[in-house]
Amino acid sequence: MTTLINPATGAELDASPAAASLADADAAIERAHDAFRAWRAVAPGERARLLRAFAAVVDEHIEELAQLEVLNAGHTIGNARWEAGNVRDCLNYYSATPERLFGRQIPVAGGTDVTFHEPLGVVGVIVPWNFPMPIAAWGFAPALAAGNTVVIKPAELTPLTAIRIGELALQAGLPEGVLTVVPGQGSVVGQRFVTHPLVRKVCFTGSTAVGKQVMAGCADQVKRVTLELGGKSANIVFADADIAAAAASAPYAVFDNAGQDCCARSRILVERSAYDEFVGRLETAVRALRVLDPADEQSEMGPLVSERQRDAVRAYLDGASIAFTGSAPDGPGWWLPPTVVESRDTGEPVWREEVFGPVVAVMAFDDEDEAVALANDTEYGLSGSVFTADLGRALRVARGVEAGNLSVNSHSSVRYWTPFGGYKQSGLGRELGPDAPHAFTEEKNVFIAH
Repeated sequence: MTTLINPATGAELDASPAAASLADADAAIERAHDAFRAWRAVAPGERARLLRAFAAVVDEHIEELAQLEVLNAGHTIGNARWEAGNVRDCLNYYSATPERLFGRQIPVAGGTDVTFHEPLGVVGVIVPWNFPMPIAAWGFAPALAAGNTVVIKPAELTPLTAIRIGELALQAGLPEGVLTVVPGQGSVVGQRFVTHPLVRKVCFTGSTAVGKQVMAGCADQVKRVTLELGGKSANIVFADADIAAAAASAPYAVFDNAGQDCCARSRILVERSAYDEFVGRLETAVRALRVLDPADEQSEMGPLVSERQRDAVRAYLDGASIAFTGSAPDGPGWWLPPTVVESRDTGEPVWREEVFGPVVAVMAFDDEDEAVALANDTEYGLSGSVFTADLGRALRVARGVEAGNLSVNSHSSVRYWTPFGGYKQSGLGRELGPDAPHAFTEEKNVFIAH
């Protein structure tokens, strides 16, 4: 059993669920397998109705789920409400899938050829601690809609909302075994999702290092896998952009969720002629950021998730050229002020590695080609932003940056109705959007001779 800690206070929480054993994980997988035959046979309209009912029950418990996330993960109450609402929205969106999971009729000689999208079976979803609710839903909502059953392993540090969502699924009328939450260690439960032959797909979100292990393990059974891994995204600001708007928005692109976000724009590239103005305006914006108790309605940034994570982030600041910092509460809890570093060398760890905390590195560039080259000089490729008044440049740079989710004059990365995923070592496959359910099916071709 992992003792759960409130990140804002360092105090132990009353609820600490027992960790599942290997036998518990096997039993949960087998129950999901047993439930699969009946779930896939549920009429499309009825499966859609059950998913809408699930969404409605989640909606009734938005505030409860949000308050749990504030306590367990240190998310600001505003963010936590959005995250719980995202679970509801994903369920509603994918509730349209069962009645629209269309195959095709393909012209052939001598008969009729049709295709079907058949569910895989049991899907294992391994969820990280940084966004426990949304990332779980990105896996289970389309998987359930496509007719699969799902087992979820929440992160050891942040299991409470996943456990509650599992209870709400039963309350909404989903049959036993269709959605099962199995809290426990990644080396036990998560690894069993990878090795158990009845689990036909694994969705993993987490570090690139662990993602490689998951991928290698799934290869042994030729098991399907979706990976959403690390990021070191660039925010590229050209001199013709609205510099005031770009500087005002930059803190929210990296310090949201205390920087514990794979999409964080943790490298800011600024055209040299606008560099001084941008950095000056950025300092004003960072110092104005409200880093408060996450339960406070005014809070814009909370603590890091754990003492270990805070210490790991602090280590990146040793020897770095710190330009300025914002504020953070004194006293207990895993607090770290938002910090801006000026980088001169692309080899600096704070520039190259995923810090996963409230730290952003800024560097100047001279022209468009250099900006794209600097943005692409990373093993990651998840997200990024381009700020410019030139539409042609915006499209050229967005097409040139090797990342899966680009925004122009914006920092938007995630919508449940558009695809999400990374290039290079940021991941494999895509989540969300209209095609996500197909990733949880096998396409079957049937020829009927005339």
